Amino acid sequence: MTIKKVGIIGAGTMGNGIAQACAVAGIDAVMLDISEAAVQKGIATISGSLDRLVKKEKMTAEQKAAAMARVKATTQMADMKDVDIVIEAATENEGLKLRILKEAETVIGPGTIIASNTSSISITQLAAATARPGQFIGMHFFNPVPMMALVELIRGLQTTDETHAKVEALARALGKTPITVKNNPGFVVNRILCPMINEAIFVYAEGLASAEEIDAGMKLGCNHPIGPLALADMIGLDTMLAVMMVFYEGFNDSKYRPAPLLKEMVAAGYLGRKSGRGFYQY
Repeated sequence: MTIKKVGIIGAGTMGNGIAQACAVAGIDAVMLDISEAAVQKGIATISGSLDRLVKKEKMTAEQKAAAMARVKATTQMADMKDVDIVIEAATENEGLKLRILKEAETVIGPGTIIASNTSSISITQLAAATARPGQFIGMHFFNPVPMMALVELIRGLQTTDETHAKVEALARALGKTPITVKNNPGFVVNRILCPMINEAIFVYAEGLASAEEIDAGMKLGCNHPIGPLALADMIGLDTMLAVMMVFYEGFNDSKYRPAPLLKEMVAAGYLGRKSGRGFYQY
């Protein structure tokens, strides 16, 4: 069975990005959120994103209209009854995700796969809370979804080969390059990226160089498109701290301890771009 219809729970940044990727690839998407305002905001975001592609002549107006017609917005879980896969893209809150997954299981078919777009919560743990652990997998997209080529496929201890193969085929159908990783805190990309950013915060706190110089060093010396401190501001320092705490507690290893300055800045409300101030002023 190839996946022809995708259910997406969450119409925020990640959810509407996944819905857009599906629609552009010719796959029907049902995008759900708790309020009509939230789903309509998600639809408007997709429309605006596709308008930019039309303006750049990467897509025709007809192609945009066809893609938009493939996205169904809803506030009713019952509309997920005939999807081939449900991708949960709610906020990083385990209790919320478990509640959503249990509700989804009451309406979806027995053959439907469940995927979570979590960036830090254990796939094995989420799978164990469902009635179909073998049909559960992590499908971690990167932001902005329409632009970023990577999808991390995270196999829980229970994920079957068949589930993995179907979801890998879906990722390729979306024009993405999947990498398969075992379930572990941070998976692969964030496991490497976040401690690097944390180390840059230690370097800055020790006064070895200014934020601008640290970022220039990594951009020009390592060919990174954005420096680690500017990236921390973009991710959100509160999110960075939460991820480092997951690593610190998950591995029980002091090398993952969050930089004290990171904790201090979060306590001050300096969260990066979203608060107007982080390592830089916005």
